[in-house]
Amino acid sequence: MNQNSKGEIAMTEMNNMKRRDFVKSAVAGGVALNLMGMRGPASARQLGANDRINTAHVGVGGQGTGLLRQVVKRAEGEGGVKVVAVCDLYTRRMNRAKELAGLDDSGTYHDYRELLQRDDIDVVFIATPDHWHAPIAIAAMKSGRDIYLEKPMTRTVEEAKAVYEASIKYNRIHQGGASGASSPWCWEARSAIADGLIGKVIWAQTSYSRNNPNGEWNWSIDKDAGPTGSGDDFVDWKMWLGSAKKRDWSPDRFFRFRKFWDYSGGIATDLMYHRLTPLHIAWGEGFPKRAVGTGGNWFCSNIIDPTTQKPDVREVPDTFILSADYWAGHSVNIPSSMANDTGVPTIIRGNKADLYEERRSIRIVPQSPFREEFKKKYGKEEMIIETQQREDHMGNFFACVRSREQPTLNALTAYQVMCTIGMSVESYKSARHLFFDEKKQKVTTKPFKEMFGWVS
Repeated sequence: MNQNSKGEIAMTEMNNMKRRDFVKSAVAGGVALNLMGMRGPASARQLGANDRINTAHVGVGGQGTGLLRQVVKRAEGEGGVKVVAVCDLYTRRMNRAKELAGLDDSGTYHDYRELLQRDDIDVVFIATPDHWHAPIAIAAMKSGRDIYLEKPMTRTVEEAKAVYEASIKYNRIHQGGASGASSPWCWEARSAIADGLIGKVIWAQTSYSRNNPNGEWNWSIDKDAGPTGSGDDFVDWKMWLGSAKKRDWSPDRFFRFRKFWDYSGGIATDLMYHRLTPLHIAWGEGFPKRAVGTGGNWFCSNIIDPTTQKPDVREVPDTFILSADYWAGHSVNIPSSMANDTGVPTIIRGNKADLYEERRSIRIVPQSPFREEFKKKYGKEEMIIETQQREDHMGNFFACVRSREQPTLNALTAYQVMCTIGMSVESYKSARHLFFDEKKQKVTTKPFKEMFGWVS
């Protein structure tokens, strides 16, 4: 881990990138960019209230294809949107997306930079491996497009800050891909907390666990695919690696990227981002003060990969526990495992009551010192609040593209969530506590008095 004399983490993996390929400089209120030799941006269309929104899709693997299907279904149903271009570095996926969207070859691309030169694109859906999120997102916004950026926002805290700043500088709509941000329960919880129903927020818990005996993320491998493949089997491996360490072709890394630090943060970035986002909305956003990641490969280090029949070579842990404190004065704990699917319920604890997420409602249960007060005030020993149906996550995005209002998972909220997620990953990798200086917007290894009164 790179750090300066003040203990500030120097944008860990970002320091290993060639900055001319990513961010030339970051300044308050915006990001100045020189993205991989990209030409001047195409002009963004000015949409009228009844104009059709044209979409482009970069990254059409499993998740990207799912998003593409949603847009195609919406286009065939209520209308108002149309897919005009798809992009993927794996020709088979690109051609599959072309057929799904009903495009001809003029709507297909291997290089997102060429796609962004089109003048008929309004929004860009980005569902690539995590290490490509920031460069593509910033390039798309710089070219005048709004973005739907799959979770996690980025791979690192520093990249998330750059994406957030770009959204401000270029005045673009950012919808994060964690659809839980549009879940009715967290908005009902937000109102309940704002109304004082649970008192002061103290700490929260949630989790996202699975149990895959063959090892999570050991997805199928197309044996003929690769950089020497022809036709549908071609993969632009050099481009796919991007800013990551240069390596020989690895089917395991390409098809199962979530197992490796260069492209992912494992459980934290893939799954915990889903669970932490609604909590941020419920308690009112905010930046973390401290984050810690613990866990290990307690099961997967002993399994045989069912495809290769060799020992699993993952780098990320199969069990991960995130703990964080926030500047607003509360904590969160998220234990998750890919080798045991028994998780914990989602609970937000206040000094006066606990708030439980339930299927179609939230439940408020007062703490023992406040039971009589609660019963006297509300006429019941606990409160069930039914949730109200909300606009779906993608519908919210398209509505905000037209209205220019902020969507449910706007860039600031997505950045704040990524701070906690990214810091926990770096904490695990470096075996140390990490802190966030809210004023300087920097991650540091050294706490200071304003964080904890007892620190000298």
